[in-house]
Amino acid sequence: MEKDTTKEYFIYVCIILLIIFLCSFIVTPVRVNGTSMYPTLKDGEIMLLNKINYRFHDIKRFDIVVVKTDNEKIIKRVIGLPGETLKFEDNTLYIDGQEVKEPYLKEETADFDLSLLEMEKVPSDCYFVMGDNRDNSKDSRMIGPVKKKQITGRAKLVVFPFDAKGYRN
Repeated sequence: MEKDTTKEYFIYVCIILLIIFLCSFIVTPVRVNGTSMYPTLKDGEIMLLNKINYRFHDIKRFDIVVVKTDNEKIIKRVIGLPGETLKFEDNTLYIDGQEVKEPYLKEETADFDLSLLEMEKVPSDCYFVMGDNRDNSKDSRMIGPVKKKQITGRAKLVVFPFDAKGYRN
């Protein structure tokens, strides 16, 4: 009888260790806080954060990422990549002088240029991130470009509430 109990406990301990491993290194839930990514993401939605993706793949423009800042974790969209020039003029994004469409965007973006941050290009190993709700977003326009090591992973799948579940681009 004692062996059965030990075996049962061992299975539970293995399951708990597996969950801890998965949440620590591979995937973890993350909650959308605020309206900075509206309408793509809504306040209170829960997404799965893929922590391992960027070990094997490059960060791409328009990826939705979680960024660790000094005080908090924020969910933003990657707009500028390392070494690129970036500006918004007349509600249009220009990367290296070329117009880039933002199909997910519903709000206007005020004119902005990297020179306002006293730089010409996004620094190497850094990314320029912004929220989709540009008037209500604390992003790289305020905090500056974020280092790659500050990006904890890619958030793409909404899992809660159930009526909103699905992939976001």
